[in-house]
Amino acid sequence: MKGSFCAELAAAAARFVVEEGMEYGPAKRKAARALGRGTVRSHELPRNDDVEDEVRAYLQLFCADTQPTELAALRAVALRWMERLAEFRPHLTGPVWRGTATRLSSVHLQLFCDDPKAAEIALINEGVNYESASRPGPRGDPINLLCVHQACRELSEMVAVHLSVLDHDDLRGALKPDANGRTERGDMAALRRLMEAM
Repeated sequence: MKGSFCAELAAAAARFVVEEGMEYGPAKRKAARALGRGTVRSHELPRNDDVEDEVRAYLQLFCADTQPTELAALRAVALRWMERLAEFRPHLTGPVWRGTATRLSSVHLQLFCDDPKAAEIALINEGVNYESASRPGPRGDPINLLCVHQACRELSEMVAVHLSVLDHDDLRGALKPDANGRTERGDMAALRRLMEAM
């Protein structure tokens, strides 16, 4: 794939991420179809970092007056769930952590558990309704994904909170920065620092 088309694809994907609340993978595939490229192999798609850069540019250009307030509201939702699930060493990841979330974004928390069923039992004991699914984990093995919905007064709507249940050993190296010096996730203390700096 030529560089210019890859850049065009990243920009189109960013638009779907912001305007439709899509995750990066589906947004890149939808952008490829929208640009007349039907099926595109994974290695031909732009990197997530490139899409994220385009998302930031799009937000700055079109959403600068609303996005910071929406991000703050979603981070408050994340913090409440992190405090509630503190025993499972929660870490925030995804657009709410990276600062690119809008009201259409979901909150993504990673829980690092000694017992993979412990978080689910905790939700049951608290009477929390949730949906359960699985997805590939960091080592390729399937992990539990629990989804709850939280009313957000500031946004006047429900927010999806996705809880990925990881093994406690996966916590090692979880805070390593990427090539741009940005971390993929942060714990409660790190989230509070971000919120205070807003």
